[in-house]
Amino acid sequence: MTENDYFLAWGIYAFAAFGCLMVWLRLTTWIWRWLRQPLRLVMAVVLFTPTIVDPGKDMFAPAVAMTALDILFKDAGHALPAMSDLAMYSLVALVLYVIYALIRWPIERSSRARRAEQAARDEALAKAEADQRRRDEPDEPFGSADRFGRTPPQPTPPSPVGRMRVEPRL
Repeated sequence: MTENDYFLAWGIYAFAAFGCLMVWLRLTTWIWRWLRQPLRLVMAVVLFTPTIVDPGKDMFAPAVAMTALDILFKDAGHALPAMSDLAMYSLVALVLYVIYALIRWPIERSSRARRAEQAARDEALAKAEADQRRRDEPDEPFGSADRFGRTPPQPTPPSPVGRMRVEPRL
């Protein structure tokens, strides 16, 4: 296998693995967030973990593909190093995720409390404004509107020139 073929094969695999990861992201959208994120992380690690094929040539292959092919063809020569690489990268990724989650947790709790306080303040302000509007309304239920809710037209002030003609109201 030439170097060009090697890079071409890795490019095709990376494109296919990215497509599989996108499908996995879509499949896990309905899951609770604290379970969804570790599952997505494990899938990314499984898909993108390389393992060394030949130490002399510095050639790598996807660990999951190497493990699957070694198990399928009953050749255990490279399966154990590939599985150990998968386990090591998975453990490192999950430890980093736990650290990230432990840092994020108190920040989200304080943000949630801040949002609840703001919502309570907004609700109290809206209630106070509604009470003020209720107090400012006239007490006359049948104020100036007729029974259909129409307000009568306001009389127009006389013009400075004066009107010569008076029209009847209908």
